[in-house]
Amino acid sequence: MSTGREKEIFILPITGMSCAACANRVEKALSETGGVGEVNVNFAAEKATVHYDPGTVGPVALVEAVEDAGYGAELAKADLVVTGMSCASCVGRVEKALRGVPGVLDVRVNLASEKASVEYLPGAVAARDLERAVEDAGYGVAGGEGESAAEETSAKEYRKLRRALVLAAVLTSLILVGSIPHMLGLPSPVPMAWLNLVLLALATPVQFWAGWRFYRGAWGALKHGQANMNTLVAVGTSAAYFYSLVATVAPELFVEGSRADVYFDTSALIITLILLGRLLEARARGRTNEAIKKLAGLQARTARVIRDGEEIDVPVEDVVAGDEVVVRPGEKVPVDGRVLRGESAVDESMITGESIPVGKGVGDEVIGATINRTGSFRMEATRIGRDTALAQIIRMVEEAQGTKAPIQRLADKVSGVFVPVVIVIAAAAFLVWWAFGPEPAFTFALLNFVAVLIIACPCALGLATPTSIMVGTGKGAEMGILIKGGETLEGAHKLTTVVLDKTGTLTRGEPGLTDVEAANGFSEDELLYLVASAERGSEHPLGEAIVRGARARGVEPGETERFEAVSGRGIVARVEGRRVLAGIAAFLEAEDIRDAGLVHRGEELAAAGKTPMFVAVDGVAAGLVAVADTIKDEAREAVRQLHALGLKVAMLTGDNTRTAEAIARELGIDRVLSEVLPEDKVGEVKKLQAEGEVVAMVGDGINDAPALARADVGVAIGTGADVAMEAADLTLISGDVRGVARAIKLSKATVRNVKQNLFWAFFYNVTLIPVAAGVLYPFFTGWTVPAFLQPAFGEYGFLNPVLAAAAMALSSVTVLGNALRLRRTRIG
Repeated sequence: MSTGREKEIFILPITGMSCAACANRVEKALSETGGVGEVNVNFAAEKATVHYDPGTVGPVALVEAVEDAGYGAELAKADLVVTGMSCASCVGRVEKALRGVPGVLDVRVNLASEKASVEYLPGAVAARDLERAVEDAGYGVAGGEGESAAEETSAKEYRKLRRALVLAAVLTSLILVGSIPHMLGLPSPVPMAWLNLVLLALATPVQFWAGWRFYRGAWGALKHGQANMNTLVAVGTSAAYFYSLVATVAPELFVEGSRADVYFDTSALIITLILLGRLLEARARGRTNEAIKKLAGLQARTARVIRDGEEIDVPVEDVVAGDEVVVRPGEKVPVDGRVLRGESAVDESMITGESIPVGKGVGDEVIGATINRTGSFRMEATRIGRDTALAQIIRMVEEAQGTKAPIQRLADKVSGVFVPVVIVIAAAAFLVWWAFGPEPAFTFALLNFVAVLIIACPCALGLATPTSIMVGTGKGAEMGILIKGGETLEGAHKLTTVVLDKTGTLTRGEPGLTDVEAANGFSEDELLYLVASAERGSEHPLGEAIVRGARARGVEPGETERFEAVSGRGIVARVEGRRVLAGIAAFLEAEDIRDAGLVHRGEELAAAGKTPMFVAVDGVAAGLVAVADTIKDEAREAVRQLHALGLKVAMLTGDNTRTAEAIARELGIDRVLSEVLPEDKVGEVKKLQAEGEVVAMVGDGINDAPALARADVGVAIGTGADVAMEAADLTLISGDVRGVARAIKLSKATVRNVKQNLFWAFFYNVTLIPVAAGVLYPFFTGWTVPAFLQPAFGEYGFLNPVLAAAAMALSSVTVLGNALRLRRTRIG
């Protein structure tokens, strides 16, 4: 419906349309949105052109209309390196500023990595709009893209901090030497007025050069009517500095006969300690992202390609899809590709976490950045640049590190009001002590005011969760576990039931020869030779499994003289002049060939989940062979590890109940969900959730994707379909199902680490802010603080502002140090 005021045209890329009817539905959904005029949906171009009134409706509402109709809008993503953030409240302000840009749909800002990830509508938002929003909020945006830009910005900031700290430390040391007479109550070698002027000259560069970053940050927040940690430091140190300045240049303003103390040492030492804390924090932050750096460092620098019939070395960036690449022993595979000639063993441990080299032959896929251990081979480059498996892994880890865990919401809520509340507490402490405190009341009031402002640490709150998430997701990537985000990490530790799809997860996903049992004078090798030779011409999966199994046991099948397949029953073949029948028991019985013992044994094998095939040679029952989808070697250990974590394990399969229960018994699985059609897998997950279970679904196929998406945590086996990995929350790159238990252990360790950080951050602030406000004074009224506590609390129980600055700096470093402990945690 048109409003008659359409002024703007918006082109929206649409996903999910499969026919002209889809285009009509999208067109109808957009037309019915208030404020929208003419709409034209082009099915071939997959785009919608919308004329709309920006005063009535915005691009976000248009996207919602498309999604409500069951389709999607193609969104653009941008990563910005944001400078100047110092605490959790800064994160909130940057997020709010970016969300205020019309066309922005989602924003995630990470204090630890100093990045903002923005999801927006292409065409509605320009990169400069996002940068301007950040700058208008009082922060900066570093140029460049990706990890290199963030690294360069961090290194530059680290050098600036170090210069400022060195200057502040040198000058503060001189100030402390000059303040010794005052601190110890000793006579000054020079007149106090002259000494104070010297201290003023030394303190001024510390306050306004080394400490300028605090004023700049505070002003940026103040322009928007807000306050942050820089505000606390700037106000607190300024109060001590300007009080001392007045006491130095205009002592006559104070009560006659009273000596006005100066606190240049306090303001300078506070700035120095906070700069030291930020330097240590910046250094620790860099270490939280070492996993990304390690992954990026795996990439090969050059590739040896065939051009015009010659081998030439080129930078890996110059390789194009379709190039023929030569890889020699000891070299890195430069890009993803497919082996054309040659054989080798490739070490994929840097990608999958598995230490045993994997054999590669013609037609096998190889992954870029893995190491060729033995033979040489030639490969065709299939995926290059940002499309390689390594690039995608790095991108997934970066996106995961930018997400927020639900547990962080409490910290975000607190940080939103933290600084204003601290300023109110500091002001209240100042007024109370000035009005009711003992003499010198103003001095006590000033010291408590400064101590409250300085000791408050929103940094610890802001760093508590993202640092642990960054380290946890990075460690997961090193172990071959890709985690989509903080929500997944937090959700995995709450799991109660793990549902394992049988085929491809617990089993190899293809039949294998399991049993060979000879009868009536035939040997096992003879039986296997005859039946494998007979099946050599078969295209049936069971026949192919027998041929593979024979070769694996050292029996090479012979030539078949005649071959005939009898649908649904078996085969008839002639091998070296002998007539061979292989098939179901009824097939042999129709030829009047019977053996009660073999039939009974076949029933036992069938009960164990195997498919028996009876064999007769020249009219005599020769024995049987059995084929089954073989269980992976690591499956039993995986189930045992999940049980050790206190989890219930269920198996989901389309097999009949008898076969499924046989496999479950062998693996020690608690619950069997059998005879489940692919489209019913989601329903089984829903049933478990309705029973109160928190469910992880583990699968590898395209038909597992809906169930993976429905589960509380979806786990995809990396050897499976890309669709499954897209729908999953966790991906096990190696395909080793034992990774499920490792991922859950990592989740538990990460969440435990986050809780420790949050406890420390809250405990620190809740405990020490009241102490800084002077609540200990009544407890020391009438007696003197013990000598060993006086450096911290003076004679009357007041917290020294310098100690407050040291505690504040230490709190952030402690949180970061605790997060880094995760890197050393042993995950089975």
